[in-house]
Amino acid sequence: MIVYERERCGVVSVEGADTFSYLQSLVSQDLDGLGDGESVRSLLLQPQGKLTAVFRLIRVDGEHAVLVTDEGFGPVLADALNRFRIRVKADVTDRSDTWSVLSVRGGAAAPVHGAYTLPAVGGVDLVGAADVITLERATLVEQGASLGNPEMFERERIEAGVPRLGVDIDEKTIPQEAFLERDAVSFSKGCFLGQELVCRIDTRGHVNKYLRRVEVAGAVPQPGADVVIDDRSVGTLTSVAVTPTGAVALGMLRREVEPPADVHVRWSDEDVPAHVTDV
Repeated sequence: MIVYERERCGVVSVEGADTFSYLQSLVSQDLDGLGDGESVRSLLLQPQGKLTAVFRLIRVDGEHAVLVTDEGFGPVLADALNRFRIRVKADVTDRSDTWSVLSVRGGAAAPVHGAYTLPAVGGVDLVGAADVITLERATLVEQGASLGNPEMFERERIEAGVPRLGVDIDEKTIPQEAFLERDAVSFSKGCFLGQELVCRIDTRGHVNKYLRRVEVAGAVPQPGADVVIDDRSVGTLTSVAVTPTGAVALGMLRREVEPPADVHVRWSDEDVPAHVTDV
């Protein structure tokens, strides 16, 4: 078992009698039927349909939700929610400075008093006040868990194809470009913010680029390196992590690059072969 304490995740709480009617009208996922302690992945979009934030939403109870997003995006998410909070009995609070996340991989973590459990690729994430999370990390290490470093976590994230806000995706991203519609969008719920573009693409359109995984053997490219086919750039790398054989990366590539595909990656004076796969 490996544990990673992610002190700088974005955490936002929404509390009040109108919490779920308010959120249901804004976010992309259907929150009806969500039970206490359950969670879903969701998006908050701009009115034009592009991303504001990707997050996991936990239903604490009927009047309280906790939203967990990437580092630096707690204030962004809180501000965006507050922008649409008109005559609503619900308070939106950015708790990013006082809460943190413990990522547990390769083993099960018992429920922790004062923390909430989120499913994650290869394990779970525990979300709670910073002192609770720090204590749980120490307990798991005492019980034999290894303490992971940020580089290890970043490699696991990239290998799992999980995009990071502000790095792989941003306010210009359409959800389908990063396959976020797979588990973060409900196409059967009522209206939500930015719904028109997302549903139009789903029914009769397509996007021009997609998030892909790029495996590089024998070299470690820089983020921003060009991905090239037949001497023509088809995209750029956004995240890169070192592996025993070279590097693994995420990148936004033109839709005509259909995985699996052989490409070249170019940066500085380097030009190396690479292989594109699905995320």
